[in-house]
Amino acid sequence: MSAAVPAGWPQARRGSRAGRSLRAWGVSLAVHALVLSLSLGGEGWGLPGLQLPWQTRRAEVPVLRVVLASLPAPAEAAAETTEQGAAGAPADGAELADAAAPTVQGAPPSTTEGLVGRLAGPAARVDAPVDAPAQPPVPAAVVPSTGLRTEPAAATPPALTPLTVPSNQRARWAVAAASQALPAPASVWESAASMPSADPTEAASAAAPAASAQVAPPVVARVDAAERLAAERAAAEQREAERRLAAQQEATRREAERQQAARLEAARAEAARLEGLRLAQATQERARQDALRREAERAEAERRQAIRLEAARAETARLEAERVEAARQEAARAEQVRQQRAREEALRREAERVETARQEATRLEAARLEAVRQEAARAEAARREAERLEAARQEARRQAEAQAAAQAQQQARAREAAAQEQAAKEQAAREALAREQAAQQAVRDAAKEAAARQAAAREAEANRQRQAEQALREREAQSAREAREAEERREARLRAIGQQLNEEAARRDAASRSDPAWKPARRGRLFGRSDANAEMVAYAEAWARKIQLNPTLALVRDAASQPHTDPIVTVAVRSDGSVESITLVRSSGVPALDEAVRRIVQSQERYAPFSPALLADYDVVEIRRTWHFDSAVRLY
Repeated sequence: MSAAVPAGWPQARRGSRAGRSLRAWGVSLAVHALVLSLSLGGEGWGLPGLQLPWQTRRAEVPVLRVVLASLPAPAEAAAETTEQGAAGAPADGAELADAAAPTVQGAPPSTTEGLVGRLAGPAARVDAPVDAPAQPPVPAAVVPSTGLRTEPAAATPPALTPLTVPSNQRARWAVAAASQALPAPASVWESAASMPSADPTEAASAAAPAASAQVAPPVVARVDAAERLAAERAAAEQREAERRLAAQQEATRREAERQQAARLEAARAEAARLEGLRLAQATQERARQDALRREAERAEAERRQAIRLEAARAETARLEAERVEAARQEAARAEQVRQQRAREEALRREAERVETARQEATRLEAARLEAVRQEAARAEAARREAERLEAARQEARRQAEAQAAAQAQQQARAREAAAQEQAAKEQAAREALAREQAAQQAVRDAAKEAAARQAAAREAEANRQRQAEQALREREAQSAREAREAEERREARLRAIGQQLNEEAARRDAASRSDPAWKPARRGRLFGRSDANAEMVAYAEAWARKIQLNPTLALVRDAASQPHTDPIVTVAVRSDGSVESITLVRSSGVPALDEAVRRIVQSQERYAPFSPALLADYDVVEIRRTWHFDSAVRLY
């Protein structure tokens, strides 16, 4: 089950548990009361040894005692008979009471009552029952009760009254034993039957005169015989009644035992059914409780598992955040240390570089001045030589053409060598100036960054550094301005010299074109990014962009990772875009890198052909560039 446990579930569970406990106690009490109500070994329902008030019969029927005595002939006999009857009556009555004398069947009650009334004499004593309750009619065979007790006759009995036994009453007879033989029982019963029945009151009133009279011996004998016969018949009937009573009691006992066993079996079955029902209910309740408990335990386990997982995720996130924060702090600290060291190293290197640059600038300036002087001297010498040659040509125009041509070729080679040398010097000066400017810019950037980050901590040092940097920048700016002015003047002079040389070459070419056997290629040289011929500058920029924009770094990546110097390369391109030659003006110091540069130039061949304007002036263009390798190939 995955149903959620309601909010008030513990209270509802306690309420239902209390109701079930009360029901269980009620069922248990009912079962125990039913079991305890069984009377084991008895004949009725109820607890053992306990009888309800309405089940006990409180009115007890007294024992009916009848004493028959013979009429005494003399007074002594009567007295003796009376004494014997008085003495023997209790014992006989007790014996007959213990033997449970049966009721005589077949004799009509009226005859018996008349017989008893007529036979009662002065010596005869009959104890009549007192307050005998009315009993329902009984069948022909009456089973006398054995639970009634027989009391002995009193020593001085009261006056005897005639005994009448109603037809709807059970009578108990106590007959005294007679030792005399009865000669004619039938005559006695006949005489008794012939006697009229009398009312008990009349019999009592008639008993008094009869007691005073003498009883005749034959009557006594008949009475004794009747008594003996009655006793025998009573004994036989009593034995039969006892036998029937025993059989009936046995049957009743067996029936009671059977009913009791059936009741016990039914009670046991009912108790077993109730117990099974209770056990089934208890089992179902336990199963339901177990299911609820398991569901609650499962829900609790899921909740605890979710809490554990959430705690584990939170702990993992916290640890990861702590690890990331620690790594970030460590990286920041390492970065700060690295930056501090880099700044210190940069400052040291910058100081060294500034000093070196200053010395290099001084040396370059001296070299530049020397080169300018030498260039001016060469230009002057060339001018003078040109003037001399012009004068000599004018004077020796008529001399041999071969000598003039040889002289012109020699002069062309000299001019070309001078121009190449001058171009190399100019390129070296420009590269040195560019490096110096880049170094100065890097120094300025590093100084600014260092000053910005360390201003709060080291104000005095920062001020000193700013002052030094300001002075350095001023000196560098002054040097840069002077260098630019000198470079501009030098380029102007070089352009003028080049223009002059070009004019001279043009004149020589014009002179040489007159000879159809020799026609040299027209060559244009571009040693920087500026030239008087805009078409040649545009072609050189297009050529450099093709090399820079194409993926050529893969050819030099491995070689460029080694320490090297940026190489200076001159590439001669024909008018059709083919490469005429590749010249390394300055090597990189790594042969593999030099060879890779050659492969790059050759891999991009063919280049764009000359434009008509450029083709009108040149057949070959020589392009000189400084090659730099970082994330791409760059040409300066």
